[in-house]
Amino acid sequence: MMKVKSYINGLGLALTVLASSAYADEATLSQIQTRWAEVNYTLQGDAQKDAFEALLNEAKAWTDAEPNNAEAFIWRGIVQSTFAGAKGGLGALGLAKDARKSLEYALKLDASALQGSAYGSLGTLYYKVPGWPLGFGDDEKAEELLLKALEINPDGIDPNYFYADYLYEEGKYTRAQQFAQRALAAAPRPQRPLADAQRRIEVEALLAKIGKKVG
Repeated sequence: MMKVKSYINGLGLALTVLASSAYADEATLSQIQTRWAEVNYTLQGDAQKDAFEALLNEAKAWTDAEPNNAEAFIWRGIVQSTFAGAKGGLGALGLAKDARKSLEYALKLDASALQGSAYGSLGTLYYKVPGWPLGFGDDEKAEELLLKALEINPDGIDPNYFYADYLYEEGKYTRAQQFAQRALAAAPRPQRPLADAQRRIEVEALLAKIGKKVG
């Protein structure tokens, strides 16, 4: 009887630890998502670069603490890639390469994490970064990854926007318009109001550019 009671108590303690760990993960995820939106959309210039560097340190601390957490590596990659865009110059390419490594590692851990966000972010890197010999950009690879993101999350605002932007860059304006409209029709994410609001502004701007091409 004592063994059974001990087992039950031990199981209860283990479940409590797991629940606490899951809550901590959610809290860290929410904190980094929220701060990323603030840094990416409300700051500019040196203030933005400094904030991105601080946020990247937070993301690295998360991956160091949880080296098997795909969500942590996805956000490390997202911070690195957007920091690259803000930084520009030669330093940007180094950050983009680091972002690729983070996102590729996330895919190895769990390709479906955060509704396939690693695929979408990595695909965006591949069509935004210059191709050889300057960088690793590859439009065919980009489309392959962006389509995988859409397979996992067909109605999400981000994968539809990323693919619409890619199609626009490829000169496929009619298809770009279709996916941009799907992005605009995406359900809101209550936990990410600022990111949603700003993404919708980006989608509307893309639709305006597409409208000039298709008449």
